Amino acid sequence: MLIDDPLKIDSFYTALVKKDESYLDIFFAGVKTTLVLCVSTCPAKKPLKKNVEFFSTLKPALRAGYRPCKICKPLEKRSSANQQVIAALRAARTQSKEKITEYQLAEFGVCSDSLRKWFNNEHDITYQVYHRMLRLNTAFKELKLDKLDESLPGEEKSKFGFGYTKKTHKKKNYDSILLIDRFDTPLGQMFVCATEEGVCLAEFTDRRMLETELGDLQNRLNAKVVFGQNQHMHKLKKQLYEYFSGHRKEFSVQLFTPGTDFQKQVWKELIKIPFGAKASYQEQAKRIGNPKAVRAVATANGSNRISILIPCHRVIGKNGDMTGYGGGIDRKKYLLELEERYSL
Repeated sequence: MLIDDPLKIDSFYTALVKKDESYLDIFFAGVKTTLVLCVSTCPAKKPLKKNVEFFSTLKPALRAGYRPCKICKPLEKRSSANQQVIAALRAARTQSKEKITEYQLAEFGVCSDSLRKWFNNEHDITYQVYHRMLRLNTAFKELKLDKLDESLPGEEKSKFGFGYTKKTHKKKNYDSILLIDRFDTPLGQMFVCATEEGVCLAEFTDRRMLETELGDLQNRLNAKVVFGQNQHMHKLKKQLYEYFSGHRKEFSVQLFTPGTDFQKQVWKELIKIPFGAKASYQEQAKRIGNPKAVRAVATANGSNRISILIPCHRVIGKNGDMTGYGGGIDRKKYLLELEERYSL
C-alpha cells in the first residue's frame, strides 16, 4: 500500500538518503520524476523528498506506473529471493518488451511453480502479472518520451505494450490517432484511450487483457498511439471523480466502442442497467431478444474495454453470486457497495 503516515515518510526518506540496509524489506521508494522504484540502499543520486512516495508492497507501485530500478534491483534485494527468483527477475528485466513463457523460464533453470509461490507470498501477484505490468509501464514511459523500440525487425509486430515499433510506424499510414494516458482513481490507476470520436478504453492498469485490448483497438482503427489527452478524457476524469465521491449516477462522456454488432448490442444494454441496480447474464440475454445466448453475452461483457461507464460490474450470477470481473472481484464488490450506498 501507499504510505501516507508523515512520520513513516520522514524515517523512510532518511533511510533512503543514508542507504540504510535495515530497511531493505520494509519499503519501496517510487521516484515520481523517473517512475523508477528503488530500495533503501540504492546508490543512485537521491531525489528531493517531494519527488518520492513510499510503498509497503509491490503491487500498488506497479499499478502506479513504477518500474524496478536497474541499479539497485529492488526485487532481487529481498531477503527471501533465491537464485531461481533472481534468474527470473533478470529475465524480466532483460526481456521487458516480450512475454516470457514457462519453457523459457525452464531454460533459465527456473521452476514456474516455485516462482509463482514466491510472488504470491511476497507480493500478492503472479510472476506473469508482474512481467505484464512491467511491459506496459515500460511501453507507456517510452511513449511519454516519444522513444519507440527500434530493436525489432520493421516487419514484425511488437509483442508488448502498445503494439508497434518506430520502424513500422515510419512505414505505415495510419487512419487515426489513439491518445493514451493514466488517471488516478480510488481503486488504482487506469489507462484511458480516446480518439476524436470519444473514449474507447478505460481499464485498470493491472487488467489481464489490457495488452490484447490495446492491440485490438489499434488493429480495428488502424491507429497510431500517442501520449496525450483530449476533451473526452478531461471530461471522463472529472466525471469519474464525481462518481466515486457519490455526486454522479450517470455519465455523459462521449464513448466510441468499435466491436462486432453483437458486442455493441450487449454493451448498449449494459449501459441501461441503472446506478445501484444489478442484472444477471440471463436477464441481459433476454433483454437483447436472445435468451439462449447467455454465454455469448458473458463473453461480450468480458470484452468490454470501458470499465464503470459501461457497467459490466452490475452483472452478477443468476443465484446472486459475484462472477468474474476484469478489474478483479474486490473492485466489483467496491463498486456495487458504493452504488448501493449512494443510491439510497
